[in-house]
Amino acid sequence: MFDFTLAATEGAARAGTFRTPHGEVPTPVFMPVGTLGTVKGVSPEELEALGATVVLANTYHLYLRPGHELVRELGGLHAFMRWNGPILTDSGGYQVFSLAHINRIEDEGVTFQSHVDGSRHLFTPESVMEIQRALGADIVMAFDECPPGGASRAAAAEANRRTLAWLERCRVRFDALAHETVVPEQTLFPVLQGNVYEDLRRQHARDVQAAGDWRGYGIGGLSVGEEKPAMWRAVEVLHEELPSGVPRYLMGVGYPEDLLEAIARGCDMFDCVAPTRNARHGTAWTAHEGQVNLKGARFRAQRDPIDPDCDCYACRRFDRAYLRHLLIAGERFGHRLVSIHNLRFLVRLAEEARRRIGEGSFTGWKDDWLARYRAAGAPQHD
Repeated sequence: MFDFTLAATEGAARAGTFRTPHGEVPTPVFMPVGTLGTVKGVSPEELEALGATVVLANTYHLYLRPGHELVRELGGLHAFMRWNGPILTDSGGYQVFSLAHINRIEDEGVTFQSHVDGSRHLFTPESVMEIQRALGADIVMAFDECPPGGASRAAAAEANRRTLAWLERCRVRFDALAHETVVPEQTLFPVLQGNVYEDLRRQHARDVQAAGDWRGYGIGGLSVGEEKPAMWRAVEVLHEELPSGVPRYLMGVGYPEDLLEAIARGCDMFDCVAPTRNARHGTAWTAHEGQVNLKGARFRAQRDPIDPDCDCYACRRFDRAYLRHLLIAGERFGHRLVSIHNLRFLVRLAEEARRRIGEGSFTGWKDDWLARYRAAGAPQHD
């Protein structure tokens, strides 16, 4: 299990296959985010139909409700959410730092207040492994400290030190709990930090590699407010440092232009809440018009689909006029349809990138696609 095979490369871009107990994942791959055990408004059958091969769930949220022990009693996340494909759970660290009211960060762990009811909790590397073992995802992420964009070099270095120490504690506890898992096998991915400081990124990557034989790496601490050139340079540095025979998961990145830029720099796996979050505001992605707000008056009588090149259910069945009506009226069906489209848009973009890498035409196609998308007015996300 958890073998990664490269089928083709073009420059730094890679096409591969990652094998898990619940199926193979062709890469590059976009992973829809099912924070609370569901991708908002989209059923497991719809996820399968739009081509999703792996989904992400969140440790912090599922720990707070309904509780990881209940999920274990009910057969683990796969049985609980009725998703038969691979699942990845993040550590909850990002949510602890971004959502919760943090009281104290220490080497022992993080004490925080729940955003749900204000109750106090302690996350340690050990407890985070216990929660994720109980949830039963195929891929488990190590607990890490993620400093914000603009963090000082000293703060980034301290986060690297703590993350590395926590990784060893995660590994020990993860291994000790192997007999308690509710799936045939799980694997632990470390998370690489270092903010935008190239030397810190290099050193942390080297230290983490020396700490264990990992089946994949998470790249954390990016897309958190830093400038894009610095973000891409950090990814390039890691491409130089990481082994080629395992997947690289760029965490929290999933806007269309970012997806292609990251694939070009050697990343394989991606997740982002943007497809469904944007859909709830009526925003859809298109190949020829960039990002569009379907609530706009110009769509009131348009009979075209969201994107004529898209093969998703929403584009095959409905036109922009109907979708605009649903969105303006606040009908949830409209949000669901745009969510399905946005998710399919990113899944299909990763599929096409994979095909192009295999053909050896990725770089030219990517440059043309991005030039057209940006010319259409797609917003830049700094």
